[in-house]
Amino acid sequence: MKNNFFDFLESRGFIHQSTNKESIKKLLKEDICTGYIGFDCTSDSLHVGSLLPLMVLRNFQKFGHKPIILVGGGTTLIGDPSGKDETRKILTKEEIDNNKKKLKKIFEKFVYFDEKQSNCAIIVDNYDWLMKLKFIPFLREVGSKFSVNKMINLESSKIRLEREQHLSFLEFNYSILQAYDFVELSNKFKCKIQFGGSDQWGNIISGIELAKKMINTTLFGVTTPLITTSTGQKMGKTANGAVWLSKDKLKISDFWQFWRNTSDSDVFRFLSYFTDLESKEIDNLRNSNKNINELKIILANEVTKLCHSEEGSKNAEKEASILLTKGNIDISTIENCEKKISIDEKILNKSFSLKEALIKLQLSSSNGESKRLISQGAVKLNENVIVNKDELINVDMFKTISKENDKKYLIIYVGKKKYGIIELIN
Repeated sequence: MKNNFFDFLESRGFIHQSTNKESIKKLLKEDICTGYIGFDCTSDSLHVGSLLPLMVLRNFQKFGHKPIILVGGGTTLIGDPSGKDETRKILTKEEIDNNKKKLKKIFEKFVYFDEKQSNCAIIVDNYDWLMKLKFIPFLREVGSKFSVNKMINLESSKIRLEREQHLSFLEFNYSILQAYDFVELSNKFKCKIQFGGSDQWGNIISGIELAKKMINTTLFGVTTPLITTSTGQKMGKTANGAVWLSKDKLKISDFWQFWRNTSDSDVFRFLSYFTDLESKEIDNLRNSNKNINELKIILANEVTKLCHSEEGSKNAEKEASILLTKGNIDISTIENCEKKISIDEKILNKSFSLKEALIKLQLSSSNGESKRLISQGAVKLNENVIVNKDELINVDMFKTISKENDKKYLIIYVGKKKYGIIELIN
């Protein structure tokens, strides 16, 4: 199985660029090859734009190899200019340490860290060696190996300069530090290959060239493609912001719904990228009689199960099915619904507007957006379309769940795919 890892990556569409393909294939025939991906700690969560590199590491380990996750406690203090039009916000050491702790919880969902296994994943932090560097010796030993001409032509620098946008000397040094990381990991852990997004190609090549000059070692690199949807939109960005992998930043039901809303033409591509389904299983689905909506549910379930849990995936599917398909509700649905508020009957008597309810349920971001949605006929209370922008919610709108339970509820729908529940408290 190990011998086929590069072929697996190619067959699933994971490879954008690579250094010597045949040499990498030979390298991956070793019992255990060590490879890494770096993640800076600019946030306390990753978003789905980082999901493809994570899946590379996951499959790398499944094929018997050893993944290193490099968290950039040091490089985050600098800021990677790649893919950015402006300087990143400079974070404090405390903010970075807090982000690192939360990111580890995400990594644990994709790779295992069981030290009893010879190919267990490890997490290392480049803060441990970068902060020990002395400026003049580093310039002499490492800086002397870099050409400013080449550094200026790196994509990350080139775009900023062409647009006459600010590129600080601090950020300009980022590629040197990332290159040095690769050399350090080669020395410490015999790491031979670096994976990364397509925007990291220049930095990866810099590391490979530095290793050749400093320690006379040949290293390798593979990049994954920039994932865009069929509409050309960058993966991980929506009108409502980033699609986070942490449930603290994005509700599991919203995460599930993001995948359920995948464009028809992206479904099989995303099944190949973002799920553990075998290629044969995906081919069988392609040749099955399942309609596209059934396939989207499979995609949503598989990705949500991987990034959160099987229970979270099942709850999200059940909630969506009950509310959006059947139009009714049970106690379990209310208890598990993530977009839910409870309101005292007395407050309703003092006037509680539909506009306010939409905002509280995070179905709208402002009064203006609420008015627009209502006037467009996109909002329903239970099964009734509402067009009055000043609609007030009253007790008569609430329904009792069953004869055995006197709970009362109101479902607010926005379009065909968004909803929230208001529970009435006596």
